[in-house]
Amino acid sequence: MFQASLYSGDKTKDYELTIKQLEALMKDESDNIANLSNASALLNQFLTDINWVGFYIWKGQELVLGPFQGLPACVRIAFGKGVCGTAVEERKTQRVADVLAFPGHIACDSASRSEIVIPIIKNDQVFGVLDIDSPNTNRFDETDQIYLEKFVKVLEKYLN
Repeated sequence: MFQASLYSGDKTKDYELTIKQLEALMKDESDNIANLSNASALLNQFLTDINWVGFYIWKGQELVLGPFQGLPACVRIAFGKGVCGTAVEERKTQRVADVLAFPGHIACDSASRSEIVIPIIKNDQVFGVLDIDSPNTNRFDETDQIYLEKFVKVLEKYLN
């Protein structure tokens, strides 16, 4: 059974704890939807100042909405479109301080002001993306990026 932990306030230590919790949640489960659902819930419980966290899964030639926490979202995102589609196209993390300044940003939630999107690559193929939005500009920093990329690396080990 999962029990919420009290975080210390030390960002690095708290990310490390969250990654350990993710590993524990996923180690005995092989279902992708169950694992992505728990991963989005875990991040939603851990991260502050966010308004959406979830996954888009690559299907055919587009990203399709997967498990998430937050308000209803855009269901389909084309390759190369918006922050998520750009992350897939470039196969690299997109950390956007102000989404209003991002060319072609897709406004699924008008309250979002910053965003980080990490591509999920499994066996050299795009599986999808982890997408996190915040109502604050400049919400995500280098530490967030480093540890969210580590979080995704753990996910990649368990996805099939």
